[in-house]
Amino acid sequence: MKITDVQGLYLRLPEIQARTDSSQDALIVRVATDAGITGWGEVDACPHVAKAIIDAPVSHTLVSGLRHLLVGEDPRETDRLWERMYEGTLYFGREGAVIQAMAGIDLALWDIKGKALGEPVYRLLGGGYRTTVRVYASNLFQETPEATADRARAARDAGYTAVKFGWEPFGEDPDRDCAYLEAIRGAIGEDMELMLDVGHAWDAWTTLERARLFDPYDLFWIEEPLHPDDLDGYAMVSAQCETPIAAGEEECTVAGFNRLLDVGGVDVVQVDPSRVGLTQAMTVAVLAQTRGVPIVNHNFTTDINVAASLHLLASVPNAFILEYCTEPGELCRSLARNPIRVTDGHAAVPEEPGLGVEPDPAIIEKYLVRA
Repeated sequence: MKITDVQGLYLRLPEIQARTDSSQDALIVRVATDAGITGWGEVDACPHVAKAIIDAPVSHTLVSGLRHLLVGEDPRETDRLWERMYEGTLYFGREGAVIQAMAGIDLALWDIKGKALGEPVYRLLGGGYRTTVRVYASNLFQETPEATADRARAARDAGYTAVKFGWEPFGEDPDRDCAYLEAIRGAIGEDMELMLDVGHAWDAWTTLERARLFDPYDLFWIEEPLHPDDLDGYAMVSAQCETPIAAGEEECTVAGFNRLLDVGGVDVVQVDPSRVGLTQAMTVAVLAQTRGVPIVNHNFTTDINVAASLHLLASVPNAFILEYCTEPGELCRSLARNPIRVTDGHAAVPEEPGLGVEPDPAIIEKYLVRA
């Protein structure tokens, strides 16, 4: 079997709002083969940049677009092709958008491998630790505490046992922050777990102060309170804060997660398959396991990422909960013809060959940006 084409398809809602919401557009990766098997992945990055990285022609042996490196190769050789992409982009890659573009292709290659072998991806990853994964409803803070509480109440009524809220306008004023948390906790009661995503709004000292202030709200974790480069700050906060600290969504390399674990000392590692790829994610999970740290996914995009995350979390012993974006946009809700369903706060790991989800051609056609 050989790869015949690699495409990045940019999908975009008609209106992009100025908010930290990555569900408003998506770069979907399609890998075609001469066996008639198509694999699907996605990249959570700047879509135009990642698409250019895929489409770029060869410049020399260490500067090449990813499509050029992959056409004619066997898509089932996922480890070798990861290394081929990494070495073929060495002068302009090694971090950031190039790795993220590689990750989206990597998901598509695992999808092809599973379809070719008639197996769900989690089995090919050596998994089967769980057939369902508990899910938390992941939300953005709304403009008011009351509107945010409505979102929290809806999650509770839908059967979720945990909920997270993040980003603006939270983090600027402690009194307003407490008003938000008071409203959320009042809406969900004492039994639901509540996570907080700060969106790297604070420094280390402010994080410790806020964690003490927020103690009455019984937070399950505080996510990304610091800038991702502030590893010394993370070390200080992780050592002194009683509330667990979660981070990792900006990391996309094994080396980056090594630093986050060994220097930052975080309590929960968050891996986004559409930025890391499944090939690397399995290594990251082992690194975390050897340090006694649980791994969870990061996801605020489409069901392709949700499916990849479920296969990852089913394949490692130190996973325990799935992030599920509950934004109402059609890309995250309706891209897949066979979407991942959440029932009683749990999602079943797909058993179909490959990743187990297929994009709806009508949705791709509706939102595809051709320019």
